[in-house]
Amino acid sequence: QLYFRDLRTVATHAARLAAGPTEAVPPLPVTASRPVRAAAAAAVRLHRVMNARTELALAQLEANESMIEALHDPLVLVGAERQVARANQAARALFGDRILDRDLAASLRNPAVLETVDAVLKGGASRILEFSLPVPVERMFEVRVKPFQRRVPHPAPDEEGVPAGTVPGRMVILTLHDITALRRSEQMRADFIANASHELRTPLSSLLGFIETLRGPAREDLEAHERFLSIMQDQASRMARLVNDLLSLSRIELDEHMPPAGKVDVLDRLDGVMAALELKAASRRIRLTLEAPESLPAVVGDEDQLTQVFQNLVSNAIKYTRENTDVTVAVSLADGVAVGVSGPAGRGGRGMPMVAVAVRDQGEGIARTHLPRLTERFYRVDAARSRAMGGTGLGLAIVKHIVNRHRGRLTIESAVGVGSTFTVYLPAASEESGEGRAAEPVRRQA
Repeated sequence: QLYFRDLRTVATHAARLAAGPTEAVPPLPVTASRPVRAAAAAAVRLHRVMNARTELALAQLEANESMIEALHDPLVLVGAERQVARANQAARALFGDRILDRDLAASLRNPAVLETVDAVLKGGASRILEFSLPVPVERMFEVRVKPFQRRVPHPAPDEEGVPAGTVPGRMVILTLHDITALRRSEQMRADFIANASHELRTPLSSLLGFIETLRGPAREDLEAHERFLSIMQDQASRMARLVNDLLSLSRIELDEHMPPAGKVDVLDRLDGVMAALELKAASRRIRLTLEAPESLPAVVGDEDQLTQVFQNLVSNAIKYTRENTDVTVAVSLADGVAVGVSGPAGRGGRGMPMVAVAVRDQGEGIARTHLPRLTERFYRVDAARSRAMGGTGLGLAIVKHIVNRHRGRLTIESAVGVGSTFTVYLPAASEESGEGRAAEPVRRQA
């Protein structure tokens, strides 16, 4: 009877020890015998050792979780039936929070990647392939698909015959590496060589011809010297503008997949652009007008690049509008869904708020057949007129790529004999960033 009482005392003590906190050691009954006290002391030591090991394991697990979450590259763990079991922060930012516990195909709709995942899940070896995500801006990724075997101390009760330390069924780990900048850098070099060699051929040929003439038949003709040197200066200036625009476009395309995070006062940038172009407009008797609402939020963007967008659009309007007419810059608020810009819905089911900047001229207009190609590199409706005005054929291409980087949209409307309107839609900054500034309609006349 004493033996059974001691066993019950030890069992009760161990149960209370397991249920209580680490520091709280339950007391033994006063009547406990010496063997019971020795067994209880051993149980306390074992309990403390196990608690220490558990705390160490939890700390290591938390550190591993933090490291996986902090990885710059997206990482996705896919289990049986191609269900997504885990996704780190970078993966959730890329595919959305709804990627978890769903078929991978619901978030990553690329047949080649899905076929590779299926093949590795069925026992295939690790594979590496490249694929692209087309929206919102095309991005290239290198994905590594590797088999993964999760280990546990013992098999589950319904997993008879499975060796301890493993889990039946294969899983795969997808690690995505963004190679957009690398591929665009390669394409940029190829495009630069092709475009530069094509567009620089004519001015270089002209310069070489004039130099040959000045060193030969016109060596002593001072009048020819003045005339030819003036033309040579124009051709050299055109080449300089062309190279500068090509370099600018290449830099923009290289960073197009990385949206900016700054905040820009659109009206402040427009004020500066219109002041800088005032003399150019005055030389053609063109009046510049800025129309804006009483208050306007800032936009999410890069200040220098948006200044370049407004500079290109207003400068083009001045070039191609008729003399003694108006060029109007109208700023307004728009709904993202209404203008076809995807983004998180706002209050009342509306799309993200956008700031619209429309530049209207009163020129000859552009035929509808040309509108889809206006933002292509070196595409000109009237090549001779564009070159005569100092154009490089890259202005609207630069505008398009900057707007793409800002996750906005560029629309072009034109009617022959009436004029053209180029409208840029940019995402407005959140309300927490401030209300923007007040603005009254501004009119400048040259």
